[in-house]
Amino acid sequence: MARGMEPIIDAGEDVHQGTTVEKRSPDRAREGGDGGSSRSDNVMLRQEIGLFSGINIIVGCIIGSGIFLSPKSVLDNAGSVGMSMIVWVVSGIFSLVGALCFAELGTTFLASGGEYSYIMRAFGNLPAFILLWSTLIIINPTGQAIIALTFANYVTQPFYGDCGAPPVGLVQMLAVLCLALLTFVNCWSVPWATKVQDVFTVAKVLALIVIILSGLVYICMGHTENFQEPFKNSKGGSDIALAFYGGLFAYAAWNYLNYLTEEIKNPHRNLPWAIGISLPMVTLIYVLANVAYFAVLSPEELERSNAVAVTFGEKLFGPMAWIMPVSVAMSTFGSVNGGCLSLSRLFFVGAREGQLPGVMSMIQVKRKTPLPSLIFTCVLSVLYVFVEKIETLLNYFSFMTWLAIGTAVAGQLYLRWAKPDLPRPIKFNILLPITFVLACLFLVIMGTIAAPMDTLIGILITLTGFPVYFVGVWWKSKPKCLLRFNQAVTIFLQKTFIIVAPEKEA
Repeated sequence: MARGMEPIIDAGEDVHQGTTVEKRSPDRAREGGDGGSSRSDNVMLRQEIGLFSGINIIVGCIIGSGIFLSPKSVLDNAGSVGMSMIVWVVSGIFSLVGALCFAELGTTFLASGGEYSYIMRAFGNLPAFILLWSTLIIINPTGQAIIALTFANYVTQPFYGDCGAPPVGLVQMLAVLCLALLTFVNCWSVPWATKVQDVFTVAKVLALIVIILSGLVYICMGHTENFQEPFKNSKGGSDIALAFYGGLFAYAAWNYLNYLTEEIKNPHRNLPWAIGISLPMVTLIYVLANVAYFAVLSPEELERSNAVAVTFGEKLFGPMAWIMPVSVAMSTFGSVNGGCLSLSRLFFVGAREGQLPGVMSMIQVKRKTPLPSLIFTCVLSVLYVFVEKIETLLNYFSFMTWLAIGTAVAGQLYLRWAKPDLPRPIKFNILLPITFVLACLFLVIMGTIAAPMDTLIGILITLTGFPVYFVGVWWKSKPKCLLRFNQAVTIFLQKTFIIVAPEKEA
């Protein structure tokens, strides 16, 4: 057993039935210290994310592969340059409205976990668990795996661009290495993880500034032919809905900072400020980047391109075209790090609420990081790296993503009515959440119409969460043999990783 740790069962405080919790005695709270204790030595997640890091987390998570890949799908469905630009602007405004709603929720409930925590407080345990289950088995690991694979593809592109595909398995190996390395960084230190996020966010923003400035210079040289008839061949109806799916995909992850609320310094101030600064910044960058794309590439060239930024670089930079795939690789690397940093907290909070095994809510004693949750997230993501066509699996849950976010904001409306006196440091006009909920409902309905079979399969997989909930959460009188097994596994993992349940602040 690890020195200075005693396994005990704290029946008075521990919320996880049958879980063994190890705690350090007060006289050993400071390793190698003088026997005293301080708040900084408590075994809990620390508030180490300031305003700058909060902005970088949002910007770094949003700007991934979307802005380098989505312009093609947006143009395909919008039909024209002008309509595409409208889609990018409206998608940014829509994301800002949702983020502002989450700013109100995040300052009302200072709990990590994002929409999971908000749905639990508004509608109870079962709806929250269904969201947790969907995220646990598909949404989070497949999303991380897809971004890691995108990183691996683009980091090898400068070496194999004209010589065919890289050797079989190399891309998967690089994706696994990316996931493992960033999981290690996040397990080792939250400040390290935020510094990685800061560095790669700055790098990807600089890469987009290069694209924007290059495009603006190209326009100033008189190349405006692609803007002569901006709304020619514009489409409508369901095609526009699909165009918005492409645009909103590029803006996804605007809610990730809310997964880290408990680790933000002065969250009442820094959470809304980070949201208010980052979303307009990303929208401006995205719109100007698309102006640059359309200045250099004709609509026909853009529609033929599978990676618009790479095609842009090949046409404009010549021998320096390798800058673009490297930029995409840096962008996706930062996005994987942001996912590790943010989404692992969802499972940490779910375990703390008693809806996942208690060991996943434990913290590494020395590093003060949610190590079990991070490792679990990494293992699932690595497994999906080797699954063919995992994009299809992610499509099954596109409706679930908007349904979950819309439900969280619907909970905001419900609490405005059910608990009008609830302290709300920030309170926006009620038209904001109403508009957002209606837009989410539209996206869910249109997604179902556009891909009914994918939606049906996604619903069926989601429904498997109900028996899991009733067996794992609702059923309290479990057999003693099962509780003893859970206890033995928990003690083994505690000894292996030196993890304990987080202490409560006095």
